[in-house]
Order: sequence, then C-alpha cells, then structure tokens
Amino acid sequence: MRVGVCSTLAVLAVLGAVGAWALARTASISDHLVGVRSPALVEAVRLENSLVNQETGVRGYGLTGRREFLEPYTQGVADERAAVARLRRLVGDEPAARADLDRVLDRAEAWQARVARPVVAAQGAEAGRVLEGAGGGKGPFDAVRTSLQEQQRHLTEERAGTSDDLADTRRLRNGVFTAIAAVILLVAALIFEGLRRGVTTPLERLGADARLVAQGHFTRPIAATGPADLRRLAGDVEAMRQRMVGQLEFSEKARTLLDEQAAELRRSNAELEQFAYVASHDLQEPLRKVASFCQLLQRRYGDGLDERAHQYIGFAVDGANRMQVLINDLLAFSRVGRVHNDHDTVDLEAVLEATLDTLSVPVEESGAEITHDPLPTVVGDRTQLGMLWQNLVSNAVKFRAPDRRPAVHVSAERDGDVWRFAVTDNGIGIGPEYTEKVFALFQRLHTREAYPGTGIGLAMCRKIVEFHGGTIAVDPEHEGGARVVFTLPATGADDSRTTVSAGTGRPAS
Repeated sequence: MRVGVCSTLAVLAVLGAVGAWALARTASISDHLVGVRSPALVEAVRLENSLVNQETGVRGYGLTGRREFLEPYTQGVADERAAVARLRRLVGDEPAARADLDRVLDRAEAWQARVARPVVAAQGAEAGRVLEGAGGGKGPFDAVRTSLQEQQRHLTEERAGTSDDLADTRRLRNGVFTAIAAVILLVAALIFEGLRRGVTTPLERLGADARLVAQGHFTRPIAATGPADLRRLAGDVEAMRQRMVGQLEFSEKARTLLDEQAAELRRSNAELEQFAYVASHDLQEPLRKVASFCQLLQRRYGDGLDERAHQYIGFAVDGANRMQVLINDLLAFSRVGRVHNDHDTVDLEAVLEATLDTLSVPVEESGAEITHDPLPTVVGDRTQLGMLWQNLVSNAVKFRAPDRRPAVHVSAERDGDVWRFAVTDNGIGIGPEYTEKVFALFQRLHTREAYPGTGIGLAMCRKIVEFHGGTIAVDPEHEGGARVVFTLPATGADDSRTTVSAGTGRPAS
C-alpha cells in the first residue's frame, strides 16, 4: 500500500510539474503574442501609413506649389517618429526585426534626402521642377514600399509562428491536465476499493458485533479483522465488552446485596415505627403518672411538707414535663421525610397564615409585628413546611430583645430555579461563631431558665429544608437581630400576593 501511494504521488508530482510548466509557457507565449507580436505588426502598418502620407504631401505640393498640401507630410513625419519609437521598444530584443526596421528607415532616409526635403525646401512653381528633376520620386519611394512590405511579411510570419506555439502549448497543457484528472480518478477508484475492502467491511462487521452486544448479547465476542488500527479498535471494544460483563456481574451481586440491605432497612424501619409508638405511648405514660402523682402528693399532703419538699416536687414535675416535650420533639424530628412525605403543590401564603393563627397567643403576648412579602407556591409536604414556619417564626418571637418590640419579616425572591426566603427579626441575634452550632441537635446558646426549649427546632428546620432539596443557613453579616435564610426549589410559576401584617395574621389594610 505504501508503494502504491508513493508511486501515485510521484506520478502526480511529475504531471503537476509539467502542468505548471505548460501553464507558465502558455501564459508567456500569450503575453508575447498580445504584448509584442500583434502591437509590432500594428505599428509597422502605422509606419507605412505615415510614410505614404509624407509621399502624398510632397507629391501634392510639387504638383500645385501650394503650401497647405504639405500638411499630410508634416503629420506623417510626426507619426513616423512615434511609430519608430514604439517599434524599437517592441522589437528591441530581436535582431531580424531590428534589421528590417533599420532597412526601412535607411531607404526612407534616402527618399527624404533625394526627394522630400528638396521639394519641401523649394518655393512655389520651383517645387514642381525639383520634383520633375528627381524623376517624380517614384523609384526611391518604391524601394521604401518594398522594405515596408518585407518588414510586415516578416512580422506576420513571426506572429503566426507565435500563435502556432501558443496552440501547441495549450494542447500540451490540456493533455497534461487530462492525464492528471485520469490519474486522480484512477487513484480515487483504487482508494475507494481499498477502503471498502480494508476499512468499510471490517467496520461493518465490527458495528454488527457491537450492536448485538448493545442489544444484550454480552457473551458474543468482538471479532478483530482488517488493518492493524481496526484490529486494535476491535480489541479495545472487546476489552470494553469484557469489562462490561464483569461490571454486570458485580452489579448483579451488588443488587442482590442491596435487596438484602433494603429488606433489612425495611425491618429496621418497622422496628423504628414500633419504637416510635412505644415512645409516644408507653414511655410517656410513666412520665404522666410521675407528674400526676407528684402533684396529687403535693395537694393532699402539702400542709405537712416543708418548703424544700415542695421545691423537690416541683423539680420532679418540671423534669417529667420537659421529658415529655423532649420525647415529642424527638419523635417529630424522626418523622421528617419518613411519616410526612406527601409532595404536592403547597401555598406557602396559606401555610404561613395557619402558622400565625397557631402562634397567635405568644405573638399577642409579646406584641410582635410580623410582616411578609408575597409568598409563592412550591412543591413539598404541607405538614413539614408548616413545622418549618412554626419553628422559625416562634424562634424569632421567643429570642426577642428586652428593650424593643419584636419585629419579624419574611422575605421571598426568585433566584433562578429556586426561591430564596429569609426570616429576619430584631431580637438578640446569633453570633457568627454559632451560625453552624445552632443547627445541631440539643445545642443551646442560652440557659433553659432564660429561654425555654429543647434545642431541636433549628435542627428540624435544616432536616425539613434539605429533605425538600434546599439549603438553610444563618446570615453572619446581619446585625441588629438574626436572619435565617433558606431556599426551596421553584415550580416555574410566580405567585404574587399582598403583603400582610401578622399580629393577627390577616391582610393589612
């Protein structure tokens, strides 16, 4: 194959060189014909016309003696000089043409000296006598005519020879390019046949095997045929098939293991559900009994107990109540994404209003002013989003500053494919060093006596937001209170509403 390619390239190189020479030769001869031969013949004719005009003017002056008949002679002399200058420039490199021109000029000069100038120099009727004395000037001017005819015949022959050379060169050029075209067609046919045998057919076979593998026949081997490159490609495809078979076997084993783990997870979830039931009923029942009997003991035997005993009973009742609250909060935290998991379109405006109705008592007691931007509709679980609003708004009201009236604002803005919400208050705020700590379970920044709670609220908020595909964080740059920012995926439709003031949770007038 390499020998064939090299031979073809050598033939094309030779033909290309000959073709380039033929093109250059054709252009050179054509330029010479157009730029030298034809103009030289034209100038020779003009030179003849200028000499004929001179002879006509001299003869007319000699016969009439009138000076106006010398006008053709005067113009002919000027035309002769111009034609001679152009002819010398055109035939300067050709000795024969220069010799012809010199012969014409010598004979013209002889006629000028013997006839033309003496007649022109004579006055009136004397010009006729001078002309008759020169025999009418016919003999010398016939010699000029003869040399002009020889010059034009030679120039015509040279022009015809150049035209023949141009025709021969054009035939050579056409033949060379025809040969080049034939060689190219032959090479194209050979290349096509070679590609069909060496590339197309092996590729079709390789493609057929690959399609069978793609259809699920993973055990079918890939045959390696054709040139070395295609054999290497087939080998790579075969290696990929073998690796795919290995990965399928591994995936099958992994799927079996995953099914076993899923069954184990279902069993574990069932046990977790049972534990949740026990925690919500059986574990809370002893706590209710402890609190009830302690209170009954205090009422029945209160007169016989000292102040320390009353204090101890109060501690026991408070501990039991806090344990109940903690268990309920832990149960609510565990149910996020497990029990409440009904994704549907949720009107956040309506959910927030319901939340504000639920929190109406602490809101009214604190005198908090709660406002919000128009809230959109999102896809999510209504119960969990209600828990999210309740925890964020209640925290904003609970952690209020003692020297000012609580003010809470809920903002919402579209940011590409998500809605960005912010709950901003003017309370005691959260230090930058605690912006991550507050989202951990049971993490409290204040004593229980100062601000009651279990420390689960913001952890539950993070779990709810992340379950819905969003993020939540505390804005560390906000001053004069706290700002909790979270995102939820957008549904693609904007929902504009009226801003409300939520001391009562109803639209502001």
